[in-house]
Amino acid sequence: MAPDGRRRMLAVASAALFLSVLVWFNYSAVLPFVVDEWELSGTEAGIVFGAFQAGYLLAIVPAGMLADRYSPRWVIAVGATVTGIGSLAFAAGATGFLDGTLLRFLSGIGMAGVYVPGMRFVADWYAESGRGTAMGVYIGTFSLSSGLSFLVASGIASAVGWRSAIAVTSVGALAVAPLVLGLGRDAPGATRRDRVGLDLAVLRNRSYLAAVGVYSWHNWELFGVRNWLVAFLLVTPAVAATASPALVAGTLAGVMILLGGFGNLAGGTLSDRIGRTPVIAVALLASGLVSATLALLSWLPLPALVALVFVYGVALTADSAPTSTTVTEVVADERMGTALSIQSFVGFSTTVVSPVAFGWALDSGGYALAFPTLAFGAFAALVCVALLRRTVDSG
Repeated sequence: MAPDGRRRMLAVASAALFLSVLVWFNYSAVLPFVVDEWELSGTEAGIVFGAFQAGYLLAIVPAGMLADRYSPRWVIAVGATVTGIGSLAFAAGATGFLDGTLLRFLSGIGMAGVYVPGMRFVADWYAESGRGTAMGVYIGTFSLSSGLSFLVASGIASAVGWRSAIAVTSVGALAVAPLVLGLGRDAPGATRRDRVGLDLAVLRNRSYLAAVGVYSWHNWELFGVRNWLVAFLLVTPAVAATASPALVAGTLAGVMILLGGFGNLAGGTLSDRIGRTPVIAVALLASGLVSATLALLSWLPLPALVALVFVYGVALTADSAPTSTTVTEVVADERMGTALSIQSFVGFSTTVVSPVAFGWALDSGGYALAFPTLAFGAFAALVCVALLRRTVDSG
Protein backbone atom coordinates (compact mmCIF):
# COMPACT_ATOMS: atom_id res chain seq x y z
CA MET A 1 0.00 0.00 0.00
CA ALA A 2 1.07 3.61 -0.64
CA PRO A 3 2.69 5.59 2.20
CA ASP A 4 -0.57 7.48 2.77
CA GLY A 5 -2.35 4.17 3.36
CA ARG A 6 0.25 3.06 5.89
CA ARG A 7 -0.02 6.37 7.69
CA ARG A 8 -3.81 6.03 7.86
CA MET A 9 -3.48 2.61 9.47
CA LEU A 10 -0.90 3.99 11.91
CA ALA A 11 -3.38 6.75 12.76
CA VAL A 12 -6.16 4.22 13.38
CA ALA A 13 -3.97 2.09 15.65
CA SER A 14 -2.70 5.16 17.51
CA ALA A 15 -6.21 6.55 18.00
CA ALA A 16 -7.39 3.21 19.40
CA LEU A 17 -4.46 3.16 21.82
CA PHE A 18 -5.04 6.79 22.80
CA LEU A 19 -8.70 6.23 23.71
CA SER A 20 -7.90 3.06 25.67
CA VAL A 21 -4.86 4.27 27.61
CA LEU A 22 -6.85 7.14 29.09
CA VAL A 23 -8.07 4.41 31.46
CA TRP A 24 -4.62 3.11 32.41
CA PHE A 25 -3.54 6.07 34.53
CA ASN A 26 -6.79 7.77 35.48
CA TYR A 27 -6.59 6.08 38.88
CA SER A 28 -3.05 7.40 39.40
CA ALA A 29 -4.20 10.91 38.47
CA VAL A 30 -6.83 10.90 41.24
CA LEU A 31 -4.77 8.82 43.68
CA PRO A 32 -4.67 11.42 46.49
CA PHE A 33 -8.47 11.74 46.43
CA VAL A 34 -9.02 7.97 46.51
CA VAL A 35 -6.43 7.47 49.26
CA ASP A 36 -8.18 10.07 51.45
CA GLU A 37 -11.69 8.75 50.85
CA TRP A 38 -10.85 5.07 51.26
CA GLU A 39 -8.15 5.62 53.89
CA LEU A 40 -5.60 3.54 52.01
CA SER A 41 -2.04 2.91 53.14
CA GLY A 42 0.81 3.41 50.67
CA THR A 43 0.99 -0.35 50.14
CA GLU A 44 -2.78 -0.67 49.53
CA ALA A 45 -2.74 2.24 47.06
CA GLY A 46 0.07 0.52 45.18
CA ILE A 47 -1.86 -2.76 45.11
CA VAL A 48 -4.92 -1.12 43.51
CA PHE A 49 -2.68 0.21 40.75
CA GLY A 50 -0.83 -3.09 40.51
CA ALA A 51 -4.14 -4.94 40.04
CA PHE A 52 -4.50 -3.35 36.61
CA GLN A 53 -1.05 -4.58 35.71
CA ALA A 54 -1.87 -8.05 37.05
CA GLY A 55 -4.98 -8.30 34.87
CA TYR A 56 -2.93 -7.18 31.91
CA LEU A 57 -0.36 -9.87 32.62
CA LEU A 58 -2.98 -12.59 32.91
CA ALA A 59 -4.34 -11.90 29.44
CA ILE A 60 -1.37 -10.60 27.46
CA VAL A 61 0.08 -13.87 26.16
CA PRO A 62 -3.31 -15.20 24.94
CA ALA A 63 -3.94 -11.80 23.32
CA GLY A 64 -0.62 -11.95 21.46
CA MET A 65 -1.31 -15.49 20.30
CA LEU A 66 -4.71 -14.44 18.99
CA ALA A 67 -3.14 -11.49 17.16
CA ASP A 68 -0.80 -13.95 15.38
CA ARG A 69 -3.70 -16.16 14.34
CA TYR A 70 -6.51 -13.67 13.65
CA SER A 71 -6.84 -10.03 12.69
CA PRO A 72 -5.39 -7.83 15.45
CA ARG A 73 -8.28 -5.43 14.85
CA TRP A 74 -10.79 -7.81 16.43
CA VAL A 75 -8.54 -8.42 19.42
CA ILE A 76 -8.19 -4.66 19.91
CA ALA A 77 -11.95 -4.10 19.61
CA VAL A 78 -12.87 -6.64 22.27
CA GLY A 79 -10.08 -5.62 24.62
CA ALA A 80 -10.89 -1.91 24.55
CA THR A 81 -14.56 -2.61 25.24
CA VAL A 82 -13.73 -4.68 28.32
CA THR A 83 -11.35 -1.98 29.55
CA GLY A 84 -13.97 0.74 29.20
CA ILE A 85 -16.69 -1.26 30.95
CA GLY A 86 -14.44 -2.17 33.89
CA SER A 87 -13.28 1.41 34.40
CA LEU A 88 -16.78 2.87 34.17
CA ALA A 89 -17.88 0.36 36.79
CA PHE A 90 -14.99 1.54 39.00
CA ALA A 91 -16.23 5.11 38.66
CA ALA A 92 -19.84 4.23 39.31
CA GLY A 93 -19.66 1.67 42.08
CA ALA A 94 -16.26 1.03 43.67
CA THR A 95 -16.46 1.59 47.43
CA GLY A 96 -13.06 0.57 48.78
CA PHE A 97 -9.87 -1.43 48.49
CA LEU A 98 -11.36 -4.84 47.61
CA ASP A 99 -13.89 -3.99 44.90
CA GLY A 100 -11.62 -1.23 43.57
CA THR A 101 -8.83 -3.76 43.15
CA LEU A 102 -11.16 -6.22 41.40
CA LEU A 103 -12.48 -3.67 38.89
CA ARG A 104 -9.02 -2.36 38.06
CA PHE A 105 -7.99 -5.99 37.51
CA LEU A 106 -10.83 -6.41 34.99
CA SER A 107 -9.82 -3.24 33.14
CA GLY A 108 -6.26 -4.54 32.93
CA ILE A 109 -7.45 -7.77 31.33
CA GLY A 110 -9.10 -5.75 28.58
CA MET A 111 -6.04 -3.57 28.00
CA ALA A 112 -4.04 -6.68 27.11
CA GLY A 113 -6.08 -6.87 23.92
CA VAL A 114 -5.12 -3.36 22.85
CA TYR A 115 -1.47 -2.46 23.33
CA VAL A 116 0.51 -5.44 22.01
CA PRO A 117 -1.94 -6.42 19.22
CA GLY A 118 -1.65 -2.79 18.13
CA MET A 119 2.14 -3.11 17.95
CA ARG A 120 1.72 -6.23 15.85
CA PHE A 121 -0.68 -4.32 13.58
CA VAL A 122 1.79 -1.42 13.12
CA ALA A 123 4.75 -3.76 12.53
CA ASP A 124 2.75 -5.56 9.83
CA TRP A 125 2.40 -2.30 7.92
CA TYR A 126 6.00 -0.97 8.18
CA ALA A 127 9.32 -2.36 6.97
CA GLU A 128 12.29 -2.32 9.36
CA SER A 129 13.84 0.79 7.75
CA GLY A 130 11.00 2.97 8.98
CA ARG A 131 9.59 0.84 11.75
CA GLY A 132 11.39 2.64 14.58
CA THR A 133 9.70 5.92 13.68
CA ALA A 134 6.29 4.26 13.26
CA MET A 135 6.63 2.48 16.59
CA GLY A 136 7.73 5.76 18.10
CA VAL A 137 4.50 7.37 16.95
CA TYR A 138 2.38 4.46 18.20
CA ILE A 139 4.11 4.05 21.56
CA GLY A 140 4.33 7.82 21.87
CA THR A 141 0.55 7.86 21.75
CA PHE A 142 0.67 5.81 24.95
CA SER A 143 2.54 8.65 26.66
CA LEU A 144 0.33 11.31 25.08
CA SER A 145 -2.81 9.60 26.32
CA SER A 146 -1.32 8.91 29.74
CA GLY A 147 -0.38 12.56 30.16
CA LEU A 148 -3.73 13.84 28.97
CA SER A 149 -5.41 11.43 31.37
CA PHE A 150 -3.51 13.07 34.22
CA LEU A 151 -4.41 16.57 33.04
CA VAL A 152 -8.10 15.89 32.42
CA ALA A 153 -8.67 13.64 35.42
CA SER A 154 -6.82 15.94 37.83
CA GLY A 155 -8.80 18.96 36.68
CA ILE A 156 -12.16 17.23 36.84
CA ALA A 157 -11.39 15.60 40.18
CA SER A 158 -10.44 18.96 41.69
CA ALA A 159 -13.64 20.54 40.35
CA VAL A 160 -16.37 17.92 40.75
CA GLY A 161 -14.86 14.75 42.23
CA TRP A 162 -12.73 11.76 41.32
CA ARG A 163 -15.60 9.53 40.16
CA SER A 164 -16.53 11.96 37.40
CA ALA A 165 -12.86 12.16 36.43
CA ILE A 166 -12.61 8.37 36.08
CA ALA A 167 -15.85 8.21 34.09
CA VAL A 168 -14.87 10.92 31.58
CA THR A 169 -11.52 9.26 30.89
CA SER A 170 -13.12 5.81 30.51
CA VAL A 171 -15.92 6.34 28.03
CA GLY A 172 -13.63 6.80 25.01
CA ALA A 173 -12.54 3.16 25.16
CA LEU A 174 -16.05 2.17 24.07
CA ALA A 175 -15.51 4.00 20.76
CA VAL A 176 -12.48 1.87 19.82
CA ALA A 177 -14.39 -1.12 18.40
CA PRO A 178 -16.27 0.85 15.71
CA LEU A 179 -13.07 2.77 14.94
CA VAL A 180 -10.74 -0.19 14.28
CA LEU A 181 -13.39 -2.39 12.65
CA GLY A 182 -14.83 0.39 10.52
CA LEU A 183 -11.71 2.25 9.41
CA GLY A 184 -8.88 -0.24 9.93
CA ARG A 185 -7.57 -2.77 7.39
CA ASP A 186 -5.13 -5.63 7.81
CA ALA A 187 -1.78 -5.31 6.04
CA PRO A 188 -1.52 -7.13 2.70
CA GLY A 189 0.46 -10.33 3.13
CA ALA A 190 0.53 -10.13 6.92
CA THR A 191 1.86 -13.42 8.32
CA ARG A 192 -0.74 -15.54 10.12
CA ARG A 193 -0.21 -18.90 11.80
CA ASP A 194 -2.53 -21.79 11.02
CA ARG A 195 -3.24 -22.57 14.65
CA VAL A 196 -3.18 -20.93 18.03
CA GLY A 197 -0.52 -22.30 20.35
CA LEU A 198 2.14 -20.99 22.66
CA ASP A 199 5.38 -21.09 20.67
CA LEU A 200 8.31 -20.71 23.06
CA ALA A 201 10.99 -20.98 20.39
CA VAL A 202 11.74 -17.28 20.86
CA LEU A 203 13.12 -18.11 24.31
CA ARG A 204 16.18 -19.61 22.62
CA ASN A 205 16.96 -16.25 21.02
CA ARG A 206 19.56 -14.48 23.19
CA SER A 207 19.05 -11.08 21.56
CA TYR A 208 15.33 -11.33 22.22
CA LEU A 209 15.89 -12.28 25.88
CA ALA A 210 18.25 -9.34 26.38
CA ALA A 211 15.71 -6.93 24.84
CA VAL A 212 13.01 -8.31 27.14
CA GLY A 213 15.31 -7.65 30.09
CA VAL A 214 15.77 -4.04 29.00
CA TYR A 215 12.03 -3.59 28.62
CA SER A 216 11.23 -5.17 31.98
CA TRP A 217 13.52 -2.93 34.02
CA HIS A 218 12.50 0.12 31.96
CA ASN A 219 8.91 -0.57 33.00
CA TRP A 220 9.92 -0.98 36.64
CA GLU A 221 11.12 2.61 36.63
CA LEU A 222 8.51 4.13 34.31
CA PHE A 223 5.38 2.80 35.98
CA GLY A 224 6.65 3.43 39.47
CA VAL A 225 7.14 7.08 38.52
CA ARG A 226 3.77 7.42 36.84
CA ASN A 227 1.85 5.94 39.74
CA TRP A 228 3.55 8.00 42.47
CA LEU A 229 4.60 11.29 40.87
CA VAL A 230 1.46 13.26 41.74
CA ALA A 231 1.64 12.19 45.37
CA PHE A 232 5.34 13.17 45.51
CA LEU A 233 4.82 16.58 43.92
CA LEU A 234 2.09 17.38 46.46
CA VAL A 235 4.64 17.26 49.32
CA THR A 236 7.31 19.36 47.62
CA PRO A 237 7.47 22.85 49.19
CA ALA A 238 7.13 24.62 45.83
CA VAL A 239 3.92 22.82 44.84
CA ALA A 240 2.46 22.81 48.35
CA ALA A 241 2.80 26.62 48.45
CA THR A 242 0.59 27.12 45.38
CA ALA A 243 -3.10 28.02 45.60
CA SER A 244 -4.25 24.62 44.27
CA PRO A 245 -1.57 22.00 45.00
CA ALA A 246 -3.56 19.01 43.71
CA LEU A 247 -4.32 20.73 40.42
CA VAL A 248 -0.72 21.92 40.00
CA ALA A 249 0.71 18.48 40.79
CA GLY A 250 -1.68 16.76 38.39
CA THR A 251 -0.94 19.30 35.66
CA LEU A 252 2.82 18.93 36.04
CA ALA A 253 2.56 15.14 35.97
CA GLY A 254 0.29 15.30 32.95
CA VAL A 255 2.58 17.57 30.95
CA MET A 256 5.58 15.48 31.98
CA ILE A 257 3.93 12.34 30.64
CA LEU A 258 2.76 14.16 27.50
CA LEU A 259 6.40 15.01 26.84
CA GLY A 260 7.06 11.29 27.03
CA GLY A 261 5.33 11.07 23.66
CA PHE A 262 8.08 13.26 22.23
CA GLY A 263 10.63 11.03 23.96
CA ASN A 264 9.18 7.96 22.25
CA LEU A 265 9.14 9.59 18.82
CA ALA A 266 12.62 11.05 19.21
CA GLY A 267 14.02 7.75 20.47
CA GLY A 268 12.43 5.74 17.68
CA THR A 269 13.53 8.16 14.95
CA LEU A 270 17.10 8.46 16.28
CA SER A 271 17.34 4.68 16.54
CA ASP A 272 16.50 4.38 12.82
CA ARG A 273 19.50 6.63 12.12
CA ILE A 274 22.21 5.78 14.67
CA GLY A 275 21.19 2.38 16.01
CA ARG A 276 18.90 1.01 18.69
CA THR A 277 21.27 0.30 21.59
CA PRO A 278 23.04 3.70 21.82
CA VAL A 279 19.72 5.51 22.10
CA ILE A 280 18.41 3.04 24.68
CA ALA A 281 21.54 3.33 26.83
CA VAL A 282 21.65 7.15 26.91
CA ALA A 283 17.96 7.38 27.81
CA LEU A 284 18.26 4.88 30.66
CA LEU A 285 21.33 6.58 32.09
CA ALA A 286 19.59 9.96 32.10
CA SER A 287 16.35 8.72 33.68
CA GLY A 288 18.20 6.62 36.25
CA LEU A 289 20.20 9.60 37.44
CA VAL A 290 17.04 11.65 37.93
CA SER A 291 15.30 8.80 39.75
CA ALA A 292 18.26 8.45 42.08
CA THR A 293 18.30 12.15 43.03
CA LEU A 294 14.76 13.51 42.61
CA ALA A 295 13.67 13.18 46.23
CA LEU A 296 16.87 14.89 47.38
CA LEU A 297 16.00 17.83 45.11
CA SER A 298 12.45 18.29 46.39
CA TRP A 299 13.51 21.69 47.82
CA LEU A 300 14.00 23.19 44.36
CA PRO A 301 12.01 26.32 43.50
CA LEU A 302 9.06 25.74 41.20
CA PRO A 303 10.69 26.73 37.85
CA ALA A 304 13.69 24.46 38.46
CA LEU A 305 11.48 21.60 39.69
CA VAL A 306 9.28 21.91 36.61
CA ALA A 307 12.31 21.84 34.28
CA LEU A 308 13.72 18.76 35.99
CA VAL A 309 10.40 16.91 35.86
CA PHE A 310 9.96 17.69 32.16
CA VAL A 311 13.45 16.42 31.29
CA TYR A 312 12.62 13.33 33.33
CA GLY A 313 9.51 12.73 31.23
CA VAL A 314 11.46 12.70 27.96
CA ALA A 315 14.27 10.53 29.31
CA LEU A 316 11.90 7.96 30.81
CA THR A 317 10.38 7.06 27.44
CA ALA A 318 13.13 7.57 24.86
CA ASP A 319 14.26 3.94 25.19
CA SER A 320 10.80 2.38 24.79
CA ALA A 321 10.23 2.52 21.03
CA PRO A 322 13.79 1.38 20.16
CA THR A 323 13.45 -1.57 22.54
CA SER A 324 10.12 -2.79 21.17
CA THR A 325 11.31 -2.22 17.62
CA THR A 326 14.35 -4.37 18.37
CA VAL A 327 12.03 -7.20 19.44
CA THR A 328 10.21 -7.09 16.09
CA GLU A 329 13.54 -7.27 14.26
CA VAL A 330 15.19 -10.18 16.06
CA VAL A 331 12.28 -12.67 15.81
CA ALA A 332 10.54 -14.30 12.86
CA ASP A 333 7.50 -12.46 11.47
CA GLU A 334 5.13 -15.33 12.15
CA ARG A 335 6.10 -15.30 15.83
CA MET A 336 6.02 -11.54 16.28
CA GLY A 337 2.74 -11.33 18.17
CA THR A 338 3.77 -14.08 20.55
CA ALA A 339 7.21 -12.52 21.02
CA LEU A 340 5.72 -9.10 21.77
CA SER A 341 3.21 -10.59 24.18
CA ILE A 342 5.86 -12.54 26.10
CA GLN A 343 7.95 -9.38 26.19
CA SER A 344 4.98 -7.51 27.57
CA PHE A 345 4.13 -10.27 30.06
CA VAL A 346 7.64 -10.35 31.49
CA GLY A 347 8.05 -6.60 31.18
CA PHE A 348 4.81 -5.66 32.85
CA SER A 349 5.26 -8.19 35.63
CA THR A 350 7.70 -5.69 37.11
CA THR A 351 4.97 -3.04 37.08
CA VAL A 352 2.93 -5.10 39.53
CA VAL A 353 5.84 -5.09 41.98
CA SER A 354 7.39 -1.67 41.40
CA PRO A 355 4.55 0.56 42.69
CA VAL A 356 4.13 -1.71 45.72
CA ALA A 357 7.88 -1.70 46.45
CA PHE A 358 7.85 2.07 46.13
CA GLY A 359 4.90 2.27 48.54
CA TRP A 360 6.64 -0.02 51.03
CA ALA A 361 9.82 2.07 50.86
CA LEU A 362 7.73 5.22 51.24
CA ASP A 363 6.04 3.85 54.36
CA SER A 364 9.45 2.81 55.72
CA GLY A 365 11.66 5.78 54.96
CA GLY A 366 9.93 8.41 52.85
CA TYR A 367 10.58 9.49 49.29
CA ALA A 368 14.34 9.61 49.81
CA LEU A 369 14.24 5.82 50.15
CA ALA A 370 11.43 5.22 47.64
CA PHE A 371 12.81 6.89 44.49
CA PRO A 372 16.12 4.98 44.52
CA THR A 373 14.04 1.78 44.13
CA LEU A 374 13.16 3.14 40.67
CA ALA A 375 16.75 4.08 39.83
CA PHE A 376 17.64 0.45 40.48
CA GLY A 377 15.42 -0.51 37.55
CA ALA A 378 17.13 1.90 35.15
CA PHE A 379 20.60 0.70 36.06
CA ALA A 380 19.58 -2.97 35.84
CA ALA A 381 18.24 -2.21 32.35
CA LEU A 382 21.64 -0.79 31.38
CA VAL A 383 23.22 -4.15 32.20
CA CYS A 384 20.73 -5.78 29.82
CA VAL A 385 21.58 -3.21 27.13
CA ALA A 386 25.21 -4.34 27.30
CA LEU A 387 24.08 -7.95 26.86
CA LEU A 388 21.83 -6.96 23.96
CA ARG A 389 24.63 -5.16 22.17
CA ARG A 390 26.93 -8.14 22.62
CA THR A 391 24.40 -10.65 21.27
CA VAL A 392 23.42 -8.48 18.31
CA ASP A 393 27.05 -7.86 17.38
CA SER A 394 27.88 -11.58 17.67
CA GLY A 395 24.69 -12.78 16.00
